[in-house]
Amino acid sequence: MMNLFLKKFILPPLIVCLFFCAFPAEATEVEDADFNPSYIISDDQVLNYQSMSLEQIKIFLNNKGGYLANYSCANPDGKLMTAAEIIYDRATTNQISPKFLIVLLQKEQGLIEDKNPKQSKLDWATGYGCPDSGGCNARWQGFWKQVNSASLQFRDYIDNPQLYTYKAGQTYTFYSLNDVNKTNGALVTPVNRATAALYNYTPHVFNGNYNFYKLWKKYFGSFVDYPDGSLLQASGEPGIWLIQNGMKRPFTSKGALTSRFDIKKVIVVSKDILDNYGTGDSIKFPQYSLVKTPDKKIYLLVDDKKRLIADTKTFKKIGFNPEEVIEGGVDDLKSYADGQIITATSTAVTGELMQNKKTGGVYWVYENKKAPIIDRIFLTTKFKNKKIKATDPKLLDGYETTSPVLFENGELLKTSIDPGVYLIANGEKRAFTSGELFEKLGYKWENIVTVSAKILYLYPLGQPVIGINQ
Repeated sequence: MMNLFLKKFILPPLIVCLFFCAFPAEATEVEDADFNPSYIISDDQVLNYQSMSLEQIKIFLNNKGGYLANYSCANPDGKLMTAAEIIYDRATTNQISPKFLIVLLQKEQGLIEDKNPKQSKLDWATGYGCPDSGGCNARWQGFWKQVNSASLQFRDYIDNPQLYTYKAGQTYTFYSLNDVNKTNGALVTPVNRATAALYNYTPHVFNGNYNFYKLWKKYFGSFVDYPDGSLLQASGEPGIWLIQNGMKRPFTSKGALTSRFDIKKVIVVSKDILDNYGTGDSIKFPQYSLVKTPDKKIYLLVDDKKRLIADTKTFKKIGFNPEEVIEGGVDDLKSYADGQIITATSTAVTGELMQNKKTGGVYWVYENKKAPIIDRIFLTTKFKNKKIKATDPKLLDGYETTSPVLFENGELLKTSIDPGVYLIANGEKRAFTSGELFEKLGYKWENIVTVSAKILYLYPLGQPVIGINQ
């Protein structure tokens, strides 16, 4: 009964109005029923500058067969660069998604697929400095300048939204370029900064941003970004991938997967959706592996960190087993951040639950810091296989206190007093707009964790989870 009820209503009233009270009057121009002018693309999709490698950009341009596949021009320093190199370099430097720039280049001048464009299209590749009123500013002329300026502009739209006309959460009326008498406007309430940015760049629904939507869908599939921590599997294929920093990372062993993650939370998606992510470094070592690199250093791997073991004396004192040490290359560990060095005085090197003998308070202790456990739900979910160690208050006082333990990205939460289900992503709670969408995205009802309202309250409300084109 609970699942049936949830499927009927998950959307908070405010979000209902944002998405279903502001649809355009000129909807007859829409060919795609999934198009929502108030939510065209997510902030993360615009900002994911690691979404494609240089090699992936080259392959993409070659596959499309357009002029840019073999085009080169000089940058301001006089260095000759290919179009792929310019897209990758400007995306990385200005921290804007190369996928976004690719779609912009096609939307503005058709350069991704045009086999023989005029020089003017290359000169004004992204339409930067060319207002609807006519006349392009020669200051921004040239392919490199166009890609650089557009990427900087969209970065500033996201970083400084208060400086621009169209802002998230406010309602505006947009008119077609052909509607000179302004008789058939489209009401739009941009839900996020990225969508508002598109309207600041091109203030039209159907003479620009609907085209952007169609091109993004054509080139890169789903409009849904699964949050970091999600486990994805392409339908009909055996591999499982971890989404992290906007990339998909393959597990190369079952132990690497099951030692850190709950396999029941794997989400099966279409291959097109998985292909939407660039490929990151593989994950080959199980949790708590001891890995020796060619320089004879030994590291303990905990989550996404590698902790150097100071010396042989420390190794023996902590109680590590030499037979458990695995040989590994430097490249195998490059995706792990450096954690605190493990010395002979280190405690709780893999993390430990400690309970204050006097107060009864429980803490998660790791790297000389203690995070309070504010609700028992964490002991039965996140730390369900961990034992609690009774600890002297004086010892606990020696650890720095940090923010309370919360659930990680990718977790599904609800309360017993509200049917709304939320996805935790980037430290925010994001509401599902419907039960049908919840299931279409591949999530499972049995993976929802029911928490107290006070826990859910600790997460700020983020964008709703909407839009999928599978």
